[in-house]
This record gives sequence, C-alpha cells and structure tokens, in this order.
Amino acid sequence: MKVFKFGGASVKDADGIRNVANLLQTVGYQNTCMIVSAMGKTTNALEEVVKRYFNEDDYTLTINEIEKQHIEIAKEVFEDATDVSTEISQFFNDLTSFLRRNKSPNRSYVYDQVVCCGELISTKILSMYLNSIGLTNEWLDVRDYIKTDSTYREGKVDWKSTENNIAKLPTVGFYITQGFLGSDPNYFTTTLGREGSDYSAAIFAYCTNAESMTIWKDVPGVLNADPRYFEDTELLNHISYEEAIELAYYGASVIHPKTLQPLQQKEIPFFVKSFINPLEPGTAVRKGQPLNPQVPCFILKNEQHLIRLSSKDFSFITEDKLSGLFTKLYQYQIKVNLMQNSAISLSLCLEDKYNNLEQFIQDVEEEFKVQVDENVLLYTIRHFDENSDSVINKDKELLRQTVRETLQIVVKN
Repeated sequence: MKVFKFGGASVKDADGIRNVANLLQTVGYQNTCMIVSAMGKTTNALEEVVKRYFNEDDYTLTINEIEKQHIEIAKEVFEDATDVSTEISQFFNDLTSFLRRNKSPNRSYVYDQVVCCGELISTKILSMYLNSIGLTNEWLDVRDYIKTDSTYREGKVDWKSTENNIAKLPTVGFYITQGFLGSDPNYFTTTLGREGSDYSAAIFAYCTNAESMTIWKDVPGVLNADPRYFEDTELLNHISYEEAIELAYYGASVIHPKTLQPLQQKEIPFFVKSFINPLEPGTAVRKGQPLNPQVPCFILKNEQHLIRLSSKDFSFITEDKLSGLFTKLYQYQIKVNLMQNSAISLSLCLEDKYNNLEQFIQDVEEEFKVQVDENVLLYTIRHFDENSDSVINKDKELLRQTVRETLQIVVKN
C-alpha cells in the first residue's frame, strides 16, 4: 500500500481536480490510500461560520456561500452534477441543523463539528469524479478509522484503536479519505490541529506498513526556504528523518511537525513532490540521509510575541519559578519557540494560537515585571554560515541566540 496526500491547493478548483486525476493516471493509483484536505480556503471560511455563530451573527449566509462555491466546482467537472450537488447540499443542511440544535458552549467542540465539512465534501466530490472517469475508488469516512481522545482541535490519537480499525482495510484497492479529522469515543468529530492532514497521512502509512508516503505540493519539494519570503531558494534533494524533524520543529511549512515521527518509527520512505510536475524526483526523506545540498535553511515564523519577564525583587529565576511559568504556559496553550534567560530575567518568544496571551500576562504580572513586543518575526537558520544573517534587518533585531548549528533571531515586524 502507498499513501498519497493532497492539500487544499491541489483541489481548490475544477482544474485542480482534473489535474489530480491526470496525476494519478500518470504515476499510478493501484493499492493506494489517498488523504485529501478541504478545497482551497474552505477551512478559513468555515472558521468564519464558527465565529459568526458565537457572535450571534447570521452564519447561514456564509454557509450558503460555501455551498454555492462547491456546487459550482462540481458543475464544472461533472457532465451531470445532480447527484453530487445533492450530496453537497446534504452536508450543509446537516451543518445548519447541527448549529440550530447545539446547546454546547464549548467553542472547540463546535469548531470541530463545523470545519470537518470541508474535508468530507472535498473528498466526496473528488471520489465521485474519479469514479465517473473510470478511476474506481472507495470513499472512506476517516472518523471510522482514526480514533482520538476528546481534546477538540488537538485530538490525541488512540493508536491501539486506530491500528485495529485501519488493519481491517484490504491491502488491495484505491481508497480516498479525509485528512485532519478523527473521532472521539462518543463518535463526535475531532481535529488533529491545523495542517493535520499530513499527520493523517502518516497515521495511515504507519498503520498499513506502507511502502512509501508522498505529499503532493505546489512546490518542487522541500526547499531550503519558503519562496514567499526568501529569494534564490534551493531544493533539498534528500534529507534524513532527523533533519526533517528539526526543520519541522522550527516551523518549516512544507512538513507538519507530528508527521515524521510515525514514519521514522517504521522507516517508511517519505517523498515531497510537485503536483504540477509529478515526474520530477522532489525530496526524499529516508533513514541515514545527510542534508543535501549542505546549505543554510531559513524558516520564518510570523505573528510571534516576545515577552521579557524579570523579578520584581531582583531574585534569581530559579527552577521553581520556571516550573510555575511553564505550567501557566501549558494551561493557556501558548507555545514557546525560543527562550533565553539570565539570573533575574527570562525572554520567551511565544506563539499564541488560542489568543490567551493577555490572560497569561495578567496571571504572571503579580510576580514579574513584564515587557511585551507583539507581532514580532522569528527567523531560524539551520546550518548557518557567516553570511546567513544578511537577510535580517539588524536595526530591528530584538534578540539573538545560537545553539550548535541553529541561529535564531527575533526582529520587529
């Protein structure tokens, strides 16, 4: 069994869907499990539905617009779109019905029940289209297979149940299912975190002992920098699992941080290739591969916050104080991307995914003086050389830290 993963950019419109079909006919699709994301910016649009719902605004207008967009795409790719349009409308009718009946104030729970529609609809459209042109496949509801706990928006995988479920699939066939989603013990939908579709593919690869896993992107493979922010990027032809994990940890956008661990455990080869030029080799991630070419790798994280904490009584930042701070960071679900401490101060570069930073600051102000630089940029340079920091505006530099082969610099936006 092979595992393919296609992101939202690959199925964002009718041309994208037709291109996926052509790609499968070119590279083969037999004995393949295909993981697919929501179309284009659908997840963002569904997040707007959640926002409107909790603000008591008219969310049905947004739902109707998303439905209309999907039906229009279906009409472009199907000669007769009656059946698929009915399927699409049913998904959105169910969504509207859920929101009208829902009594739960848990925003994360509601979020997961709403945003899941994006993946369910995109895979249904793609599966029906491929069947219509002779690429026979079976559509699967991933919630029957990937089981998690009830941590909505960040579901923790129940590996035993998940392995048992996926093991029931025949190893011969062509399957299409959703990324990003799972279900809890009560069969409520859970999500695996943003960009979790890559992780979904790795879960299926692990549980099927796949011969390989391929992520199809709109770039030629893993580059040494994001071309949206850096010029003269280079393709990394092959890298080790360890290097890929390091790049993912620091925020490389091509690979989801949780994706590589299941693959490394079973030494499953992992490829990142272009859905625009599918016959090009892309990047291979395998055991024992060195970084090739040996070039600096640049990672930029936006929307970071630099917090400087200092003792009000000039006492040392000791282990007990650090323990208390990190307990609070965990409580408020704030991620630390860099830390630097001295005797009486601590600097933290933070990622506030759930908008809890203000509460955290209020909580620690009783004990610490707090200085905040909001919306800063964090540059991470792996395998840096003497010229690597030329991309940084040194006049805006706030903090710099070097650990072995990794240089991190925080700058004002």
